[in-house]
Amino acid sequence: MRSPSILFATVFLGTIVAAEKKIGPQDLPPAVQKAVPAETKGAEVKGYNQETEKGKTFYEVETMLNGKSRDLLFDASGALVEVEEEVALDSIPSAARAAIEKRAGNGKVNKVEFVTRGQSVSYEAEITSKSGKRSEVAIKPDGSPMK
Repeated sequence: MRSPSILFATVFLGTIVAAEKKIGPQDLPPAVQKAVPAETKGAEVKGYNQETEKGKTFYEVETMLNGKSRDLLFDASGALVEVEEEVALDSIPSAARAAIEKRAGNGKVNKVEFVTRGQSVSYEAEITSKSGKRSEVAIKPDGSPMK
């Protein structure tokens, strides 16, 4: 018999894997297909994903713009609901930068993204610890953690 923690991990990881899948541009709903060109002008499209978040389906378009990643998340109606843009750590507000650097400690900040979702703005950082463990942190511009 599996232990509850192993069962939970199996179910949880299975949910994560099922929540996002690679798709082609032809798999996007017509409204999203229509919205993508206006939002990706000048960018190189790298891929498409279908994601399920809290029971809702979204469509992610991964792009590169000026050598930086820029991911766009659309709902099925073609509305742009989130943008994640790679930025330099030294370009973000000092309170957010300090919080990310504190979280990284002696590790390395690999990537920082400026995230806009509706009126909400945050910074997400990918961090690698000295031991090689990867983690992510989401910080508000004032340095407080996102909930």
